[in-house]
Amino acid sequence: MRMLSAAALAALIASASLAQAETVTITLVNGHPPVFRWVKHLQQTFVPAVDKALEGSGITVNWKQQYGGSLAKVGEELEATQEGVADIALVPTIFEPAKLPLQNVTYYTPFVSTDPGVVTEAVQVVQKEVPAMMKAWEDNDLVYLGGGFGLDDYLLFTKFPIKSVDDLKGRKIGTPGPSVNWMKGTGAVGVAGNLTEYYNALQTGLYDGVVTFATAAVPAKIQEVAPHITRIGYGAQYSGGIAANRDWWEAQPEALQKALIAGADAFEKAYLDDLRKATEQALKDLAANGGIINADSEALKAAYVKVMENPTTAWVMELQQQKLPAAEVLERYMQAVRNGGAAPARDWGKN
Repeated sequence: MRMLSAAALAALIASASLAQAETVTITLVNGHPPVFRWVKHLQQTFVPAVDKALEGSGITVNWKQQYGGSLAKVGEELEATQEGVADIALVPTIFEPAKLPLQNVTYYTPFVSTDPGVVTEAVQVVQKEVPAMMKAWEDNDLVYLGGGFGLDDYLLFTKFPIKSVDDLKGRKIGTPGPSVNWMKGTGAVGVAGNLTEYYNALQTGLYDGVVTFATAAVPAKIQEVAPHITRIGYGAQYSGGIAANRDWWEAQPEALQKALIAGADAFEKAYLDDLRKATEQALKDLAANGGIINADSEALKAAYVKVMENPTTAWVMELQQQKLPAAEVLERYMQAVRNGGAAPARDWGKN
């Protein structure tokens, strides 16, 4: 009788465990292909970290990873997640200046720091301090999970050598998102673009140069079509983070929510560690494969900073008119980067 009771109890426990086991399908999106570091770490860090955090919870994730425009093109990640086409996305805020304008503060404050860790941490701090920044995610039906990712120092790649700022006059320069403002005052003509189109646009003559960063220029082989590389000092930039569809998120068990946040934290750390190690090597690789590093970069930087129009002036005015605290975000961000050890070339917001 005791044996029967024990067997019955074991069967009952097994049945209860089976009932509690759950498989959740998650569609994870980014518009760039896996050759880029942030997508690589979605695959190699975020997904495994979430799976590990779920061990023992009874929850298993069936991942559907959609990259390289297979479900959403570059710049469409927010909308895909907002509409429920994707459950989670690595959202590049650089391509959402209207929906996530405050998150783009770094792209209106160039020449601040070449350290992506300092820049990313500063934005993460300000997002926590200024409620309007988190509200922007919520207003787009998203929940920000973390996983802030920054980009290494932006460089100027051109098809022609640059000896002075005057050499930029009339030249068409491809730029990502709001960094088109970095061209104002220099005589160059900024043209909005992104990494997936730079190579062909340079090759066909649509652009005379592009603004991008070393670790992306290597896999994109930008030096093949724009070999002249000027380390102008535009600086590292915050470019987005991991967000989930709000309705989907709220329907998930707490164990999965905690695991996803843990995965986002692991992604941020691993990505930044990897990026720091890769940046100097990328510059060496560019030079070894046809890139010509401009020896006059430092002198050009000083001249460039002096002539460039202050991008924060119009940005702050426009957002303040929309009742968004751009001036506060700018002030807090500049203080946060200084706290992180940065020495900005210009005191944005004041000159």
